[in-house]
Amino acid sequence: MSTPDPEVYEEGRGMDAHNAVMREVRSRNDRTYDPREPTRVWLDEDNTPSGVRTSLTIILNTGGCRWARAGGCTMCGYVAESVDGGTVAHEDLMAQVQYCLDHEEERGDEPADLIKIYTSGSFLDEREVPAETRDAVAETFADRERMVLESLPDFVERERLADFTDRGIETDVAIGLETATDRVRHDCVNKYFDFADFEEACAEAEAAGAGVKAYLLMKPPFLTESEAVEDMKRSVRRCADVDGCHTVSMNPTNVQSYTMVEELFHAGGYRPPWLWSVCAVLEETADVDAIVVSDPVGHGSDRGPHNCGDCDDRVQRAVKDFDLRQDPSVFEQVSCDCETTWEAVVEREKSFGMPLAR
Repeated sequence: MSTPDPEVYEEGRGMDAHNAVMREVRSRNDRTYDPREPTRVWLDEDNTPSGVRTSLTIILNTGGCRWARAGGCTMCGYVAESVDGGTVAHEDLMAQVQYCLDHEEERGDEPADLIKIYTSGSFLDEREVPAETRDAVAETFADRERMVLESLPDFVERERLADFTDRGIETDVAIGLETATDRVRHDCVNKYFDFADFEEACAEAEAAGAGVKAYLLMKPPFLTESEAVEDMKRSVRRCADVDGCHTVSMNPTNVQSYTMVEELFHAGGYRPPWLWSVCAVLEETADVDAIVVSDPVGHGSDRGPHNCGDCDDRVQRAVKDFDLRQDPSVFEQVSCDCETTWEAVVEREKSFGMPLAR
């Protein structure tokens, strides 16, 4: 006879159930990727504690996030773009870095001040990126002003950050916290750590002479529009209050392939957030003691954050303007009739996160 212990309770439920579903969904992917080419690379501008800087963003193609390989987050499809086999050799990872440097040079601009390195997992996880590669990457970019490195809290250790800080590089750790609410992170995002773990990672980074950039997720599955907005406003403020966390980046959910969110989306059970919701959060948290930014990926599409279609580009430009200037008055310059529909959704959408409007 079964007993009411934690192991029995979790079998087939909670994270165990989420992981089982997502492993099945991801097993449908049969694409392969070149281990010598990064997933993506682009040039942009970013707001940093030192001011607005040109940035080179690199998404290295590794063997994939170890949590994602167990099942992982409900909205994250990046593991579907990772190299088969679970590991990528040092030489191949450095070939990816060179590919990105060549891309930067081909643009003909001055070298970017800020280098942002993501792996869609954890750059500081030595199973994904060996210590040898981490040191070589630090040496490659030792002449740049600032670096952002993606990692889960588990791997934020001052010894690993020292490769960068000891070379005099201003270093930030990008942590995918998603929300400051533990229950939302566990049940809606299927992420295993607590807010206290994020706080400990911030303290460890600060002890290493590094900062932290918290990444939040606007509207994970199973939340209504109003719940998502309120959760983000609370989360931005809690993150800004943590010592060492100087930037909060709020990422509106987009529907990525081979994810639970995509399954819900096709079944009519999920709509990405309204761009008006993004504006509302940014406007109402502009007073916090941190840089607050957002990058609505896929804006204006059905699978990305969107309004009615007519105003999406205008609102996106206002968000980008806010990112660089941190001036909430930019949102007074955009309006559309669909704002009334959004207000009705926020007020009336109630049960089980089912979208009231597409």
